[in-house]
Amino acid sequence: MMRRNGWKVLVASLLLVMVVSVGWSRLQDAPAEMSMVAAAKAYLATLDEKQQALTMMPYESEKRVDWHFIPKKERKGLQFRDMKPEQRKAASQLLRTSLSQAGYTKAQKIMALEGVLHELEKENPGKFRRDTERYFYTLFGKVDAESRWGLSIEGHHLSLNFVVDKGAVISSTPTVLCANPVVVPADFPGLKKGERVLAKEESLAFELINSLSEEELKIAVMADKAPREVRAAGEAQPPQTDAVGLTYEAMKPKQKNLLKSLVFEYMRVMPAPVMAERNKAIIAASPNKIHFAWAGSRKPGVGHYYRIQGPTFLVEFVNTQPDAAGNPASHIHAIWRDLGGDFALPIAKK
Repeated sequence: MMRRNGWKVLVASLLLVMVVSVGWSRLQDAPAEMSMVAAAKAYLATLDEKQQALTMMPYESEKRVDWHFIPKKERKGLQFRDMKPEQRKAASQLLRTSLSQAGYTKAQKIMALEGVLHELEKENPGKFRRDTERYFYTLFGKVDAESRWGLSIEGHHLSLNFVVDKGAVISSTPTVLCANPVVVPADFPGLKKGERVLAKEESLAFELINSLSEEELKIAVMADKAPREVRAAGEAQPPQTDAVGLTYEAMKPKQKNLLKSLVFEYMRVMPAPVMAERNKAIIAASPNKIHFAWAGSRKPGVGHYYRIQGPTFLVEFVNTQPDAAGNPASHIHAIWRDLGGDFALPIAKK
């Protein structure tokens, strides 16, 4: 018989820690899903006709599944830079209600990292200008408590995608959070010297891979060299490949706890109701079927990659590129995808 209680108890305790540490409470706040409806309506109400035309698209638009976290010359939606103060406040509130406090903080810091890149690249600017305000908001369909509608908040190194149906979030993927540089080199607005925006996503994985025995490593390590990028970046659906690596079931207790904590770090960017649904799906499909796979170096500063795959979700993390200062493996791309189908578009079963 597969034991699921351990996963359930640990994630429940981690959720309690999150509630205490960041003040998130489902008892004190309205459900996040309804807050998204209210926040989206409030945001739209601040816009003029031209801005609404930019930020609103039909639900069936091909642009709804057109996403990416790389620098791009053009993106869908209304740019934060082009908003007036009242509109910026409403847009920020929409972002805040779409995420947990932890997720909102990470998103804000990822945007702030654009200011770091702008400073580091002053002497040798790239093709695309780094801009902390070049993030775009797009709404798909009629925003209403009884309708189905979508939301995209996207820019360099950040891609958040939601579908809300009758007031409930039914899809929150792809979820992409990235960091460049990995370690902030000096104090910047919104960031402190030495800060690591995606610290646990990397450190917990290193702790896990380096806790494995030689026999376990033979199963967990999928390649000596890390791939350059996560798979299916920019594609409407995640890759449909069999899971590889060491299973949760085969891990020792300490390793299981590390894997749970690592998965939780990705889940906790979402509001409590969305996180709870993700966790419920993991438990229903059995945590024992989750695989952890690694490629590349098992120490920082050299290219590395990992994949966590269960029946319901896929996490990929890659850190192989240098940062703007030339430090090797200081450029993280991390993504959570729904193996049942992103964008509330179910994948046909084979």
